[in-house]
Amino acid sequence: MGKTAKVLIVDDSAFMRKLIVEFLSEDNRIEVVGTARNGEEAIKKIPQLKPDVVTLDVEMPVMDGLQALQIIMDQTPVPVIMLSSTTRQGAENTLDAMSKGAFDFIAKPSGSISLDLHKIKSELVEKVLLATQADIRILQKSRKIVEKCIGEAAAYCKIEPEITIEGKDWHSGNKKIVLIGTSTGGPRALQTVLSSIPADIPAPILVVQHMPPGFTKSLASRLDSLCKIRVKEAENGEIIQKGTAYIAPGGYHLKIKKAGLSLAISLEQSEPRNGHRPSVDVMLESAVQLPDYSKVAVIMTGMGSDGAKGLTELKKSGYTRAIAESANTSIVFGMPKAAIATSLVDSVADVDQIASTIMKYS
Repeated sequence: MGKTAKVLIVDDSAFMRKLIVEFLSEDNRIEVVGTARNGEEAIKKIPQLKPDVVTLDVEMPVMDGLQALQIIMDQTPVPVIMLSSTTRQGAENTLDAMSKGAFDFIAKPSGSISLDLHKIKSELVEKVLLATQADIRILQKSRKIVEKCIGEAAAYCKIEPEITIEGKDWHSGNKKIVLIGTSTGGPRALQTVLSSIPADIPAPILVVQHMPPGFTKSLASRLDSLCKIRVKEAENGEIIQKGTAYIAPGGYHLKIKKAGLSLAISLEQSEPRNGHRPSVDVMLESAVQLPDYSKVAVIMTGMGSDGAKGLTELKKSGYTRAIAESANTSIVFGMPKAAIATSLVDSVADVDQIASTIMKYS
């Protein structure tokens, strides 16, 4: 057996600490090395206990999770998983934590003290183990990239991609549509990419970000406040417009369909694909039915292989350019790696180069 993952659990509720300790301790790949009741206590314990991963409650007295996260990432960087309530404020705080360097988050099923926390037990174990594989330098770098791109998007984020494979089938005369898929690390990556896209992009943008219900509306609202383009949560039946990014609501697959001479969004709740709803594959496969559109498909940071199958179908159907985020900036190099393994990706780019690559193809 390999090295066990050492975890520090931070929560102001004794009940929640006990429950999380029990869940994680049941897996022999994980060792809980300590607990803390608030952010201040956690900051003191991290240098002593040297955990591989910290689970951090967002809402706590003395020092809350957001304040603690900022200090942890500055002084003793370690992958942090936020535990958040699904309230609007909870969702906004969680997204703030993601931009400050948190590895990922888990939504508590029912408020700050969740009696049904067992529902997220397997997700908690999976994310803790995944976090131990995260390169803390990439987490640190992605934090700086977000700050840089938000600060001076136009100046900083127009760097040519490192690897470009030119194909012969790109059709510049067609109407365009941009399709983005991402998972773990995605909110930060989306912030970097979408904030660097000009308002006059001649294409609509559709986004699938693996996220539970209750978080995608806050994500869209946050991104809208930071971007030149409009960003909104997708609504069933709405006609999509150039210069707008539509984010699939948590719990719904997003598809594109013809509506006269325009395109409309179709949201549905058919079975999850590979455990995901929304699924990147489902979105990309729906775009196969649009032969008179040129597509730019972008696969960014995330675990698993969602998007690779859809990309394969999309490439067969006609004019498609594919961009994958590089291993240099991916928090988890799963989805981009699977996309690159299809040998159908045209450009591999660091996250701060993706917007310029999209614009090159648009």
